[in-house]
Formats: sequence, C-alpha cells, structure tokens
Amino acid sequence: MFPETVETERLRLERLGPDTVDVHDFYAVMSSAEMDEVTRHHTQTRHETPKESADYLDEKAEKWKSGEAAQYVVRPRDGEDGAGEFAGVTGLGFQWEKRTAIMGLWLRKRFWGRGYSGERAAALLHVAFAELDLELASPAHTPENEQSRRAIEKYVDRFGGRYEGILRNWVPAEMTTTGETWDLHRYSIAQTEWCAAVDDETVETPEVQVSYE
Repeated sequence: MFPETVETERLRLERLGPDTVDVHDFYAVMSSAEMDEVTRHHTQTRHETPKESADYLDEKAEKWKSGEAAQYVVRPRDGEDGAGEFAGVTGLGFQWEKRTAIMGLWLRKRFWGRGYSGERAAALLHVAFAELDLELASPAHTPENEQSRRAIEKYVDRFGGRYEGILRNWVPAEMTTTGETWDLHRYSIAQTEWCAAVDDETVETPEVQVSYE
C-alpha cells in the first residue's frame, strides 16, 4: 500500500525494516551518545542492546504490513555530504477513520541545518495526498523544540497549512525522555491546500518520485 522508496532532489527515503537496514549498523547509531541530544524532544530513546534495535525494526515492519504506519530511513542522495548514510527516521502514522496522517522526523545532528526537514515533508505530503488520498496531514512539536518549530512553520506556510494550537498534556510521561508529560503544538495541512500550493507556479515545491518495488 505504501511506496518502498520516495525520492526528492537531495533525499532518498527507504522503507524501514529488518530486511532493508542492517541491525548492527542501526544499533551503532541508535546506541550512540549523540542520540541523547537528537531525541531530547522526541519519544525515541537510545537503544541499550542490539536486540532492542532488532525488535524496533520488527515492530516498524509489522506496522507497515498492518497499514498502521509507514516509516522510512532518511538518506542523502549522491552529491550531498554523507551521501547514502543513515541520516535519520521519518514517517507517517495513520488515523484512517479521520483520513489523517501524523508526520514525524528525527535527524542525526550532523544533518541538521540543511533544510532536509522541509524537503522530506514535501515527500511525505505527496505520499499522504497523491498516493493515499488522505484529507489532512499533521506535524507537531514540543514547546521547547525551537528548531522543529522553525522548520515546521516554514513548510506549513509554504503548503498553505495552519497552526491549530496547543494539545495540553498530550504525550504521557511514560513515553517521554524526561519522564514528564509534554504539551504539543499542532499544525495541519489539508489536501486542498497542498494541491493549490503544488499547482501554484510561484510556490517552490520539490519534485517527488515514488517507487513501489
């Protein structure tokens, strides 16, 4: 149901699973000290053992198969610094009864500041609207995550979306890296807004290519 790969000018998104990612390479990233800063505002945490990484990949594969979520590895394409490397994870979680996709992303620190967030957002919005015919896509960030706020506001504005407001006490303490309940700032982009932006020649939108093989 979901594309195996999604490509933009600078990025390649590949299905995340045990048959597409080497578990030892994945564990090397997920257990590294840099993950403490990378995931400070995310529910993702460092992995303590290779088995934890293997279980994580299996879980993502099951959610893909069931249609619950589509998770991708982010890799820079040829010509980019770190081409082909594991740069982070992005994806869509689905609320099919609401025809809504929930957008998520984390990137390793060396890949920050390159505009990758907006480019992969364009890729995910294409999947949500052009491939899956959903009606709404929704990114969010915690109040303290200024970097995500700037990136999200930029692409939400580009695609005609809006800021919805604060979801108070939305992330339970047992799911957070701080052990505290988190609020979320929520945004949304409608399919109609996205279509208008893509069709508007004055709006710069990355070209997106998908493959189901």
